[in-house]
Amino acid sequence: MKPCEQGLPALRSPLAFKPGELLEFDMDAMGAKAGRLTMRVQRPANGALPVLVEAQTNTLFSKVRRVRGSATSYLHPKTLRPSRYTEEAVENELRRKVNVDFGAQDKSVKVDYQIGDRPKGHFDYAFDKDGLDVAGAIYLIRQLPLKKDLPVCFDVYGIRRMWRMTATVVEREHVSLPLGEFDAWHLAGTAVRLDRPSQKRDVHVWITDDERRLPLAAVGAIDLGAVRLTLSGVKRPGEKPMEAQGKEDLKW
Repeated sequence: MKPCEQGLPALRSPLAFKPGELLEFDMDAMGAKAGRLTMRVQRPANGALPVLVEAQTNTLFSKVRRVRGSATSYLHPKTLRPSRYTEEAVENELRRKVNVDFGAQDKSVKVDYQIGDRPKGHFDYAFDKDGLDVAGAIYLIRQLPLKKDLPVCFDVYGIRRMWRMTATVVEREHVSLPLGEFDAWHLAGTAVRLDRPSQKRDVHVWITDDERRLPLAAVGAIDLGAVRLTLSGVKRPGEKPMEAQGKEDLKW
């Protein structure tokens, strides 16, 4: 794997989010609404800023794959790099647990996992310049000094594997969602699995061009095909909640 040419740029300050922020997303898969996902910034604890992600499929999609789970990314409150990532989910009645430890000094990623009643498993990985997890990466991207043609490269943990994400800020676009009208930066990239470079997945993310840096949408892929998350609700301390108004047309 070709290493990242450079690390991530210095983050903007102050943070665009704070404890108490709740983001709600509609989840679409295989061309149909599949469920809901939420991301909540929790109170700092033990020197970390935890971000809790919870997801659940709806009744219709559960006929294809029934999933209910949560994950927590423990971020450094200034650098937004993770020290730990945990995940617990039940998929078609099969329980999965994962604990990931990130070593800042030796750039190590140690993954301990268990699926159902099977013996516990372990993976040892290493990251190049920046090592993130898929949940915390969204919050770090919100703090990047986004501008047209900005290159972004980092290693990211997801689905018990490490991936090298190489992306570019394509351009500033107007995005129309049921939640409202926004000007947003569009990041387009490719995630390549480090231990199997033949596996590649295209990724697209839209981040608002304002002080809130809201993640409006993300498009990626799983084994079943394309998956899209669309922001449908925002609750931030001291601000009026935002909710989708029921408009069905999405104009990109």
